[in-house]
Amino acid sequence: MFPFPAPSKRPRVLVPRSSAAPGIVALLLALATALPYPAQGQAAAGAQATSRPAAGSDPASGGSGAKARGPVEVGVVSLKREVVPLSVTLPGRAVAHAATAIRPRVGGIITDILYTPGTRVQAGAPLFRIDPLTYDAALVSARAALSRARAQLPVAEAALSRAEKLEGAATTTATLDAARAAALSARADVDEAEAQVRLAEAQLSWTRVTAPISGIIGVAAVSVGDLVTANQSEALAELVQIDPIYVDVTEPSVNGLRLAERIARGEIEASQTVQLRLTLEDGTPYEPLGELVAPGPTVSATTATRSLRFRFPNPDGRILPGMFLRGDLEQGRIEAILVPQRATTRAPDGSLNAWVAEGGKARARKLEASGTHGNTWVVVAGVREGETLLVDGTTNLREGAEVKPVPVTIDALGVVRTTAQPEAPADTRPADAPRPGN
Repeated sequence: MFPFPAPSKRPRVLVPRSSAAPGIVALLLALATALPYPAQGQAAAGAQATSRPAAGSDPASGGSGAKARGPVEVGVVSLKREVVPLSVTLPGRAVAHAATAIRPRVGGIITDILYTPGTRVQAGAPLFRIDPLTYDAALVSARAALSRARAQLPVAEAALSRAEKLEGAATTTATLDAARAAALSARADVDEAEAQVRLAEAQLSWTRVTAPISGIIGVAAVSVGDLVTANQSEALAELVQIDPIYVDVTEPSVNGLRLAERIARGEIEASQTVQLRLTLEDGTPYEPLGELVAPGPTVSATTATRSLRFRFPNPDGRILPGMFLRGDLEQGRIEAILVPQRATTRAPDGSLNAWVAEGGKARARKLEASGTHGNTWVVVAGVREGETLLVDGTTNLREGAEVKPVPVTIDALGVVRTTAQPEAPADTRPADAPRPGN
C-alpha cells in the first residue's frame, strides 16, 4: 500500500447550461487541466526519500549510522607499599598558658592607667596607679609607732637587768617578775610596730598595680577617677599569656584501646614520642610540633572522649585562646598502600571504593583504610602492590567497561597531571625513501 492517498480523478467542471460565451468555458477547461496535485507530489517525494538509505550508513546495521564506542581514556597510577606514619585527625581548641584577672588589693581613686591595651607587657610592669595619700600617711604613722616602741625597749631591758642583780638582796621576786614582763612587752611592741610598718609599706606599693605575669593586656574596665575597692569582684583588666600556648584535643576513648591491640599484634610500630601537628582555621599548617603535656586521666560520660593537652611555641601570636583547630596525632608507623583520596568514593553504606584496571577493563574494589596521610588513604586491604589504580576519568564508569590507561601523577594539591611521554625521534630519511608498510 502507498503511504499516501491514491490520486483522485480529475474534478469535473460544471458549466451551466446557459448562453455563456464559449471563450469562458474554454478558459476554465484549460485551467483545470494545468492544475498540479501538491499533496500527491509531496507524498511521493517523501516516500522516495524514505526508501533511499542515509548517506554513510551501513545497510547491515539497519542504517543507523552510529559508530561503536571505543575504550574510555582514564588516568592511572601504579600502587606500591610504603612505611608511613599512622595518624588520626582530631578536633582541638586553643587554651591560654596562663590567664589572670587584674584586681586591686587596696581601695582608692584610679589616678593613672599606665599601659596601652592589646600590647605585650612583662611581669612587674605598672598597669594602674591608685591615689596613695592615705597609705603614705599610714606608713608614716606606723614608722612613728615603731620608733616609740624601740625607745621603750632599752628602758625595760635596763630595769630587768637591775632587778636581776639585786635579786635576793633588795629585790623581791614579784619585782623581778614585773621587770621581766615589762621587757618582754617592750620587745613585743617593737615586733608589732615593725609588722605594721611592713604592712603599710606593702599597701603603699599596692597603689601601683603591676602585671603578675607576662602576656597581652586587654582593655581597661575602669577609667581615671573611678573608685575601686580592695579585692572587688570586677577585674580592672584581663592579662593573657599565649607563648607558649596549650591546645586541647579530644579523642574517642575506644581509639586508645584499638591502638594498643594493634601494637600488641605487631601491625603498628608505636611512636617513641607523642606529637601533634596543627592545621589552623584557614587551612594553613602550623610548623612547630606540639609536645604532649598531660593525657586525659578520665573519659567523659556524655561523649565517651578524653582530652589530651599539647604545648606549642607561639612567639608570633598566630594561635589565640579559644581558636578552633585541627590536629593530626601520629600514633605509630605502618606498612600500607597509599591511595589518593580523589580516586575513592563513599558508598551509601559508608564503605570506601575505588577502581582498578585489569586486562583493559575497569574493576571495582572495596578498600579498608586505617587513617590518612596527607591527601591519601592508608589502605591495608582491598588492593595489592603493583595494581593499576584509576584516579581520573571514572565518572559514570561501570564494572567491566573497557578502559585505556594513561599514566598520570598527582601533586601535593591533588591536581592530576599527565606523565610526560618521550618524544619520537625525528625521521631523517629522504622524502623518496620507502617507509615501513609501503
